Amino acid sequence: MSQRRLFVTTALPYANGNFHIGHIMEYIQADIWVRFQRMQGHAVNFVGADDAHGAPIMIAAEKAGKTPQQFVADIAAGRKPYLDGFHISFDNWHSTDAPENHQLAQQIYRDLKKAGLISTKTIEQFFDIEKNMFLPDRFIKGQCPKCGAKDQYGDNCEVCGAVYAPTDLINPFSALSGVTPVLKSSEHFFFKLSDPRCVDFLETWTQDGRLQPEVANKVKEWFSVRENADGTKSEGLGDWDISRDAPYFGIEIPDAPGKYFYVWLDAPVGYLASLKNLLDKRGEDYEAYMADPRLEQYHFIGKDIVTFHTLFWPAMLKFSGRKTPDKVFVHGFLTVNNGEKMSKSRGTGLDPLKYLSLGMNPEWLRYYLAAKLNAKNEDIDFNADDFMARVNSDLIGKFVNIASRAVKFLPDGRLTVSRMEKVASTQIVEVVRGLYETREFGKAMREIMGVADAINSRFDVNAPWKLVKEGKAAEAAQVSSECLEMFKVLTACLKPVLPALALQAESFLQCEPLTWANAALPLGEDHQVGDYKHLMQRVDIKQLDALFEPPAPVEQAQAATDSIASMPGGEELAPTISIDDFARIDLRIALIVNCEAVEGSTKLLRLTLDVGEGTLRNVFSGIASSYKPEDLIGKHTVMVANLAPRKMKFGISEGMVLAASHGDEKAQPGIYVLESGAGATPGMRVR
Repeated sequence: MSQRRLFVTTALPYANGNFHIGHIMEYIQADIWVRFQRMQGHAVNFVGADDAHGAPIMIAAEKAGKTPQQFVADIAAGRKPYLDGFHISFDNWHSTDAPENHQLAQQIYRDLKKAGLISTKTIEQFFDIEKNMFLPDRFIKGQCPKCGAKDQYGDNCEVCGAVYAPTDLINPFSALSGVTPVLKSSEHFFFKLSDPRCVDFLETWTQDGRLQPEVANKVKEWFSVRENADGTKSEGLGDWDISRDAPYFGIEIPDAPGKYFYVWLDAPVGYLASLKNLLDKRGEDYEAYMADPRLEQYHFIGKDIVTFHTLFWPAMLKFSGRKTPDKVFVHGFLTVNNGEKMSKSRGTGLDPLKYLSLGMNPEWLRYYLAAKLNAKNEDIDFNADDFMARVNSDLIGKFVNIASRAVKFLPDGRLTVSRMEKVASTQIVEVVRGLYETREFGKAMREIMGVADAINSRFDVNAPWKLVKEGKAAEAAQVSSECLEMFKVLTACLKPVLPALALQAESFLQCEPLTWANAALPLGEDHQVGDYKHLMQRVDIKQLDALFEPPAPVEQAQAATDSIASMPGGEELAPTISIDDFARIDLRIALIVNCEAVEGSTKLLRLTLDVGEGTLRNVFSGIASSYKPEDLIGKHTVMVANLAPRKMKFGISEGMVLAASHGDEKAQPGIYVLESGAGATPGMRVR
């Protein structure tokens, strides 16, 4: 097989926080595929970078009292423990604020402009009058104009995948201040994605096998004019707004003072910039590398950023005269414990660094994710019980068990004549090899563990311990030799997933580094193995309990006890009021007739209240963190009945339910809705 040249990337993480478990899942998936390719002798450049630009970075840096550059550098400084900790083998990690990215992004823009695909026009853009700035798309929220989903960003819908202008949003509001933004005029630059050249190219490129079938089918919908379920029409591809107004942290548009590239224009260019930085450090020619017709380019991404990687990115590359990706591999999301949304406060989050700090083997997680991943963009679930069962059963009870049992019956640690069938070992290697290539990792793990089961069964049936007692030590040694030969084959098959364990196994077997070329070759008669040392520990239930343990409340310092005592509930008493002031507040008993979650909000519940008026009231209350809707239905509570109705983005709130909470909710979390005593009925006044 001739050597392939592969350029592989993962999506660039936004440099406003630490890695979360979703990042680690994507990196592990890509890393397994990269290690598999390297085992075949192919030349792989695997690169990543921080996505460093945009208004969120600028705003976060300002709050932190740092320059955006320093803010991003501080985030980048914390990446290494994650990547090293989970054995993720990037060849280079860079930043989209690096000189290479400024240079490449500006040149790609010039090339697109030369091709006649850049235009300008004056548009009305949302402006936050409180913050005195034009609002970037990600700081405008509202209802999707295509599917009606609430709480969607101003550039694309994460529910239906539609792409639109921020001004198309229904009931828009500023994510910075909460105010309804006003429209102001501004000149913007556009990439003419609607140009027939782009449309023709993308209609072919997205349907020629570069995308998974389910992704290609979804993308195909974006090209056609069609009527949606809500009666609106989708009009095919529109031009893409690629500029933002100062103040903005990003790359300046050439010959356009005060204008910057929208972050999603320069972010994917970061793939090329990181590669260029790597090749420059090696003294290799970047232009020659990219011009090599043998080069294959692959991107691993999540399903939430399909739009940018299957429309904008390939069109940018194509019409700037550059190579387009050979494949875009899309994966789903990672949920925890049967689909529960991750939450650190409830202990349902999976913090990668906490995982490592508890002494949990990173290869447990690598194996578990591999056992669940396939070539589709399906969500996968991390279930704690399943995790422990799979690791302990598969890796310890099946795979490692082969070596620990078989080595005991080898005289002087030497293999004897083996009857291991080369056909069988070659067959499993080729099957697993094919599954790795197509990213069917779960199927590969099942094939490997099926063979491990068969080897253990063969060992049990032949019972070498009995053969030794019967004076048949040579037969016992032969059975054990055959099992160890197959252990070596399975080690090679698992090496992309378990690189550290494979290294230990190679040391024990005293063999050359395992590749696909030598995976099925026998170690041979009289081969000397080393002393066996236990290769992997079992998962301890205590580790899993600690992993999902909610963070402990912050304990109050003893020195502050006296001052806290003077602040009941963690807050100083409000200024004194008169009885007349209190009398103006009309407090009434209300029956909670119904309660339901509010779509698009994690904090609010919608309560339907009977206050004895003959009609029902609708009240929104920020108590979702402490109550399930069904827990409140039928209870009597106290509400402010004469509070002026308030228009919220989810509807009109016609009052306020009374609830208690500590002044420092981080120290003492919890919200407690007031309940009336027995006998109180709706409409009774609280005096």
